[in-house]
Amino acid sequence: MNKQLVAMDMNITNSVEIDDFSLDYFIGANGWVRILREVGLSIGRGEVLGLVGESGCGKSSLAYNLLGYRAGNSRIPSGRLMVGQTDVGRLDRAALDKVRGRRVALVPQNPTTALSPHLRIRSQLAEVLVEHGYATETTAIEARLKELLFLVGLTDTDRILQSYPYELSGGQQQRIVIAMALSCDPEVLVLDEPTTGLDVTTQGQIVRLLAMLKRRIGLAMLYVTHDLNLLSQIADRVVVMYAGSVVETAPTATLFAAPGHPYTRGLIGSIPNIRQTARGGLRLQGILRRSEIGAGCPFAARCQYRQPLCEARHPESVAIAVKHDVACHFWRDLPAFDPVPERLDARRGAAGKGEVVLEVEHLAISYKRVELLGRWLGRTRQPVVKDVSLRVRRGEIVSLVGESGSGKSTIAKAITGMIDHVAGSVTYGGSVDLGMLRSRPVEVLREIQYVFQNPDESLNPRRTVGAALARPISRFRKGLSAGERQELIVEALREVQLDESYVHRYPGQLSGGERQRVAIARGLVAQPKLLLCDEILSALDVSVQAKVIDVLLDLKKQGEIAMLFISHDLSVVRAISDRVVVLYKGTIMEEGPTDAIYQPPYHPYTHMLLNAVPEPGRVSAEGEPAGEPPRLDPAGCVFANRCLWKKGTVCDSAVPPMRQAGDLRIRCHHDLATLSELATWQNGERQAGAR
Repeated sequence: MNKQLVAMDMNITNSVEIDDFSLDYFIGANGWVRILREVGLSIGRGEVLGLVGESGCGKSSLAYNLLGYRAGNSRIPSGRLMVGQTDVGRLDRAALDKVRGRRVALVPQNPTTALSPHLRIRSQLAEVLVEHGYATETTAIEARLKELLFLVGLTDTDRILQSYPYELSGGQQQRIVIAMALSCDPEVLVLDEPTTGLDVTTQGQIVRLLAMLKRRIGLAMLYVTHDLNLLSQIADRVVVMYAGSVVETAPTATLFAAPGHPYTRGLIGSIPNIRQTARGGLRLQGILRRSEIGAGCPFAARCQYRQPLCEARHPESVAIAVKHDVACHFWRDLPAFDPVPERLDARRGAAGKGEVVLEVEHLAISYKRVELLGRWLGRTRQPVVKDVSLRVRRGEIVSLVGESGSGKSTIAKAITGMIDHVAGSVTYGGSVDLGMLRSRPVEVLREIQYVFQNPDESLNPRRTVGAALARPISRFRKGLSAGERQELIVEALREVQLDESYVHRYPGQLSGGERQRVAIARGLVAQPKLLLCDEILSALDVSVQAKVIDVLLDLKKQGEIAMLFISHDLSVVRAISDRVVVLYKGTIMEEGPTDAIYQPPYHPYTHMLLNAVPEPGRVSAEGEPAGEPPRLDPAGCVFANRCLWKKGTVCDSAVPPMRQAGDLRIRCHHDLATLSELATWQNGERQAGAR
């Protein structure tokens, strides 16, 4: 058995054992290319094993091969993929159909691609039961469906089963996908980035759900993710992969406290920290390029500690502590790991003091039209964004934060002219009143660029990366020679850590993180003056996130660009923002300088968001907010039905005032002194004596 095999205690039955597993892909002129090299790991019953690594490291290839999904251009030269006593890698299609769903099941990254928009939830869940022969009678199916919904915390079973996916929130959709995976009582659950794109409170709900399932039914889980902070809340052990090899395996707490491999240290050092700190000195350098990997250590080209032996011989995995294995020649010679990071404000720099580039005043936006009868009865459109005002200056980054449905992207789309607003104004450059997209001058179109959250929505699958980046150049920067255009394209790619070989690739040949970087590069190549970034980092590895943050901060320091940054990741927001606007149900709840937002007093909603941010070694002690956001606007505070600090009936009956202390504004019935006393979160730590 390979030395990398992660051995469990002898009294625990392993649900999964992967031993000496290698995988090759046939890639055109390159022939057979090794993607996974002698990988070994095991997962015990009731254990969650985290699998982490940068895009292209092979973690998804390993996970999907465990499910029996093999690409047509792949082969397995060696190794076993054991689920119980069954080697999944040797099964034919008919045998795999009996294993998938019944023995091992998948929770995919995006529930919108796993759920059909044309079928009700009842039909989609029932189809799985019937297809696998788990239940065939109507009464048995109905009973099982309700049992599954209760299991994943969806108690309004009749409404949920009758709903279409688009009628449910993102968190509810992900719970449905988990219920679908659990429907036939599998032994093993493979989770492929199950919380990517979800806001922090929904992420926390899904992680708590998975932890409950682990305790209640003893599932073995392989949790594939790039979010190390989130993994610290759920995984028992973590396997770190680099370029197809396992480089470190350890219990989760051990990995974060004393990582033994230089690559693991770099990953942890690249994590944006919710506290006013960041491990800038430890961050990963360079990017993963398989073309640079030789016979030695796959990480040698990027390792600051490399020696001649590293480039000549592949390291064996050795046990450096109990259940802690590292594949490094010189792990003993590494300096002690220092968990104390440097301050973030050195990277963020001073806030921009330039002229106002964007001014939004009293903005109101509504999607739904009122029918003729409704207008005759005096009904008005229900706004999804209400009375929002904000400014963005040249050389400044302003962030919009809030849960899904808070109105962040809606505001950004109104600024770009993709949707209209029913009240208020959007002014650009102090004089240009921005209307709909089609009415804007070409120069304004060039100067305002939008980077979408999902690169699949903005990249044409039939155009190469070079063609995608050339289009804004040809439209907005006429008169350049072919050589000058090519130089701009290559420069934009390098700014997002992609080399010029990507010019000739198609989006389908790139990983999700690579596609997102191409989308960012396309926004930059037009040389905008206002850049709107809509959740652009949510799909990226922590190492790439850190590099893209540096790109954005460098642009900011040049003082020529203003940015509106939309995110649900409050750690990233703290790293990058000069000012923060906190939104809930289309209403500004809190707004001010970044450092003020992350110190008491907090709006109860801001406090809830901060407390939900996952951190290694810290578990939220605050109760989970009750209920869902209200469907219709209440007479009082829009957050009243979920607020843990509710003052009384005044919160239900009266709109709260906007209270101000310097540049900080908070919309709440509590005075600011009381809000400071109620706070239990301060700079990532719980306050002593806090109520």
